[in-house]
Amino acid sequence: MEKILTIVQIVIAVLLAASILLQNRGAGLGSTFGGDFGGYYTKRGFEKFLFSASVVLGALFLIVAVVLIYLTSKGA
Repeated sequence: MEKILTIVQIVIAVLLAASILLQNRGAGLGSTFGGDFGGYYTKRGFEKFLFSASVVLGALFLIVAVVLIYLTSKGA
């Protein structure tokens, strides 16, 4: 059971890192030359999906980590 949860945690970690790295930062090189208007905007489409996926994957990562800690402390 611990091996399966460890593999699941690794997969979640890779997906979480990918979803975070794919998000638009908004303060890139384009803002240097006046491309950024500096205002707030709502997330739409794929950007909203990436944000939601990051939140869900982060929560899943935390839950799996707590379960793994519980299982390893129980077995020791």
